[in-house]
Amino acid sequence: MNEEDKILAGILFSPADPALKAIKQRTHDLCAEYNRTLEKESEKRRALVGKIFKSAAEGVFLQGPIYIHYGKHTTLGKNFFGNFNLTIQDDAEVTIGNDCNFGPNVTIVTPLHPMLAEERREMLTADGERKHLCYARPVRIGNDCWFGANVVVCPGVTIGDRCVIGAGSVVTRDIPSDSFAAGVPCRVIREITEKESLSHSPEILADNRILSPEAE
Repeated sequence: MNEEDKILAGILFSPADPALKAIKQRTHDLCAEYNRTLEKESEKRRALVGKIFKSAAEGVFLQGPIYIHYGKHTTLGKNFFGNFNLTIQDDAEVTIGNDCNFGPNVTIVTPLHPMLAEERREMLTADGERKHLCYARPVRIGNDCWFGANVVVCPGVTIGDRCVIGAGSVVTRDIPSDSFAAGVPCRVIREITEKESLSHSPEILADNRILSPEAE
């Protein structure tokens, strides 16, 4: 089992492994190239996104700058929008569903380190080598989610469909579908229902109209 296999199996691995470092360096370099592009260079950006991520569906738009760790462990659904300073530390797999919108400075992390300081410094591998080791847990985000600015999603978290995560939240546990959640640590504030519709706020809706389900 190589070190990348260990990551995906959820067991301790060496982040300094040469093969892992090569993956990360390639992705970091591609991100640096993306961050040097102009917003109007859409074809160049699309090509770079295709090289950075495991999969990026139609309609993905990343405002940039972006900071992606492995890239090959992240899947982006269709019509994903990531605002300024999107950071994804995808040691383990990160899956983001369709039609999600992220505000500025959203961070997703998957790696975890031992709580005890001496274990963080080094441990013994099966071969008896002393190495710095960590492990990782996947993050899964459903469809139609909206994250406010400065949201942090911690390792192992699953967020259901149609969730709204308030600005500045630190998500440490799973959030069920159709939830408005916020805080540090993030907790469910209430269920999102039809009462949230802008049809009940004519002062905001103005002369715009709500699409009927048949029109979608």
